[in-house]
Amino acid sequence: MAPDPLRLDPATFQLPVGRLRAGYYSDAYFRSTKELLEAQDRHPRVLMQVFQKQESLLGGVDEAIAVLKVGAGHIGSDGVWVPAWDDLVVHALYEGDRIEPRETVMTIEGDYAQFAHLETVYLGCMARRSLVMRNVRAVVDAARGKDIMFFPARHDHWLVQTGDGWAAHIAGAIGVSTDAQASWWGGRGIGTVPHALIAAYGGDTVAAARAFADRYKDTINVTVLVDFENDSARTAVEVADALGPDLWGVRLDTSETLVDEALADLGDDAPRGVNVELARRVRTALDDAGHSRVKIVASGGFDATKIQDFEDQGAPVDAYGVGSSLLRGQNDFTADIVRVDGNPISKVGREERPNPRLVRVA
Repeated sequence: MAPDPLRLDPATFQLPVGRLRAGYYSDAYFRSTKELLEAQDRHPRVLMQVFQKQESLLGGVDEAIAVLKVGAGHIGSDGVWVPAWDDLVVHALYEGDRIEPRETVMTIEGDYAQFAHLETVYLGCMARRSLVMRNVRAVVDAARGKDIMFFPARHDHWLVQTGDGWAAHIAGAIGVSTDAQASWWGGRGIGTVPHALIAAYGGDTVAAARAFADRYKDTINVTVLVDFENDSARTAVEVADALGPDLWGVRLDTSETLVDEALADLGDDAPRGVNVELARRVRTALDDAGHSRVKIVASGGFDATKIQDFEDQGAPVDAYGVGSSLLRGQNDFTADIVRVDGNPISKVGREERPNPRLVRVA
């Protein structure tokens, strides 16, 4: 069978092949199971069925398939690894497919001794990436066509960035913040003029923005954080005046503990953090100063619920930057043997559930 152009090539993932084959990343009992079956020359031909329990999007399936392609097999009598992928029959859904609770998303048929040690890894691939995909799609839907920028890199270990960025991309995020997150589709990270750069310019947002734009305006959409002095409307106009056409947008990121100076006239009733009224006042200030083309990006504690609220109120926001909320929750997957040597055998309650949507993997 020819490779499926709709699936990522296994080389994309740069997998630690030797350690996968050795069971280094696997629960010890799966590695022990493989060793025992091989020691007793026991080779049951099984059908393994994979599912999860939520309304979700399927992520990580191409990575899971890659794990099977490079990791299934055994060490021959000559000490050389004998791959088993060609002896397996794998059916699966595609990256980004909508999936139902308990819907079978992948099946693996073959000699169980050849792939028993990989269960931990291929399930983990799908669990992590599906979680990110589901969460990103929720905020994309809430934003009603406005851009979502994927900004959770600082909230998790750097090793998860590549696959998480891919999951976010498939789920509809318009941009990611690191080159690693964009690497699987050949993109690059995007971002804004950060608070740290503003501090490095003595707290002068305009000076930092001007220096940043001079260097990067031809390669990225220049977007500037405008809350360093907690006066977002004033700072937004100052930056727009200074940068002119070099400025794409301003980003609101007021701390949830503070009331922005733009709302000081509201007294004790002023809302804290980034809120709809603040976005309105920044929009009005920019428009009144002749900068109607400048976009507004809102960030700081956003999730699907908060974005939905902003949209319900007609907030003049052009894009949302979303971070840690996209990594919360769980989307666990389970694998069960449902057939052995052609006979139905499974844990009670985990019987075979055929799915006509599954596609044979080349």
